Amino acid sequence: MSAPLNAPTNAPTGAPRFDIPEADAFTRTYWDAAAEGRLLVRRCRACGRAHHYPREFCPHCWSEDVDWEPASGRARLYTWSAVHRNDLPPFGERTPYVAAVVDLAEGPRMMTEVVECADAGRLRAGMELEVVFRDGVPVFRPAG
Repeated sequence: MSAPLNAPTNAPTGAPRFDIPEADAFTRTYWDAAAEGRLLVRRCRACGRAHHYPREFCPHCWSEDVDWEPASGRARLYTWSAVHRNDLPPFGERTPYVAAVVDLAEGPRMMTEVVECADAGRLRAGMELEVVFRDGVPVFRPAG
């Protein structure tokens, strides 16, 4: 679900951007919901488990009986890293930023970014987070 190396040219300067996901026919539902400020996960009707990133089959039992479901937007921080250098546009102008993996309340883990946390030293494994959306992409901030 990340942008490929031949990312679309969307920057005002015409420079390629590497932070814009490329939706396809299958993931369009996910990205359209995110553009509206809604986070979705996929849930398997056969085994009942949710998963993320969106796939057309359940990665747990391989059933193709899966459907979109609204996620609560709540998560707990699993792991993170403060990134101080990234030469790909537009990340360089965002440094430092916090790349993270979170455990969604629905169960799946998700790669993301922690925002609105000026001091990465305050982050703790297990801390509660909530989803916010930046340019149609889900990112997380400390809850409350």
